[in-house]
Amino acid sequence: PRAAPRGKRQRFVDKNGRCNVQHGNLGGETSRYLSDLFTTLVDLKWRWNLFIFILTYTVAWLFMASMWWVIAYMRGDLNKAHDDSYTPCVANVYNFPSAFLFFIETEATIGYGYRYITDKCPEGIILFLFQSILGSIVDAFLIGCMFIKMSQPKKRAETLMFSEHAAISMRDGKLTLMFRVGNLRNSHMVSAQIRCKLLKSRQTPEGEFLPLDQLELDVGFSTGADQLFLVSPLTICHVIDAKSPFYDLSQRSMQTEQFEIVVILEGIVETTGMTCQARTSYTEDEVLWGHRFFPVISLEEGFFKVDYSQFHATFEVPTPPYSVKEQEEMLLMSSPLIAPAVSNSKERNNSVECLDGLDEVGTKLPSKLQKITGREDFPKKLLRMSSTTSEKAYSMGDLPMKLQRISSVPGNSEEKLVSKTTKMMSDPISQSVADLPPKLQKLSGGGRMEGNLPPKLRKMNSDRFT
Repeated sequence: PRAAPRGKRQRFVDKNGRCNVQHGNLGGETSRYLSDLFTTLVDLKWRWNLFIFILTYTVAWLFMASMWWVIAYMRGDLNKAHDDSYTPCVANVYNFPSAFLFFIETEATIGYGYRYITDKCPEGIILFLFQSILGSIVDAFLIGCMFIKMSQPKKRAETLMFSEHAAISMRDGKLTLMFRVGNLRNSHMVSAQIRCKLLKSRQTPEGEFLPLDQLELDVGFSTGADQLFLVSPLTICHVIDAKSPFYDLSQRSMQTEQFEIVVILEGIVETTGMTCQARTSYTEDEVLWGHRFFPVISLEEGFFKVDYSQFHATFEVPTPPYSVKEQEEMLLMSSPLIAPAVSNSKERNNSVECLDGLDEVGTKLPSKLQKITGREDFPKKLLRMSSTTSEKAYSMGDLPMKLQRISSVPGNSEEKLVSKTTKMMSDPISQSVADLPPKLQKLSGGGRMEGNLPPKLRKMNSDRFT
């Protein structure tokens, strides 16, 4: 049965790149926004920018028009405006509307020649200078703010596309997380670079809960594959290995996991030279296990054609449902690691067979020879000890180099025991062979030990055999 669809959960980053974060309870920290007023105005929404733009100009114009009206009122120009023998501060200003029109003509430098300042009004000249300076500051601030607002490269990110889904499948023999990036414009993104973050809640061993822990997903940082030549759509790959946060991720665990992959694409807009950043995200239900993207590039006559109708399309491919960790464990279990044990058992069997054969040979000898050769169980014990030594030497080959060095140090207790036992067993052999008749000594290799006999006995033995 199919699993019940999970409800839509809150995303940290929307598909269009907007971050769902709101800052609250700032307290006295709101004054920091006024310290950088220009950036604050640029970051505001367009409706607030237009409102501030209109409000600032309206208030400044009304204030300056009121100053010209106050000067005319204090000098009495309003009552003598139509007297030809009187020289006012500003000609033809006899009420507030006329003072406002004079300010607008002066501010916009579109004077019509009907209203003008006379030389009989020094306070008007000072106010005119103040008006020019204040008007230049307001124009530079507000017009510059609007220009930066319009030329922001955020809209350039609208023509940078990300696939609607990410896919996990095998590529080059490795389990790989993949998604697609495309550029709709012919103008290139200079120095385009892509990064990926995995947002997942976790609890530390100390008990601290991290609701949005950010982990880096390697999409080619070590090899330089994160530097994109974004002319045609590209498939971005993250190889899932032991260093990947998805090392334990399997098709079954994806049904219970909750994570979000945030993709950040940065580059310089070729036409404006400004830095642009495009963002998107993939939640666990937007990652398709066992899928691969359709090819979108085809060769036409003299050019390559990109079919964006297949940009988001995927198709299923055979993919193991196990995680990389589970695959490695299964590979280790199926590998021939028990071969040394099998070979050791074979060697033990061979040793036992040799010992049994020696026992059979020993039983066929006369009883006197069995007594002369020492204890009846000597060959069996000696061969068992030698076989144990060989087994030890074989097993040492399977140990790490450090343990092999420790085991091969001269003076090892086991080696001393073997050498001592061999020496002890060799003495009865030499003694028992010396007690044999000369003919048997020769047959048993006694000629090698004649050098240790007295000269008289050697002469007697040579006479008897001659």
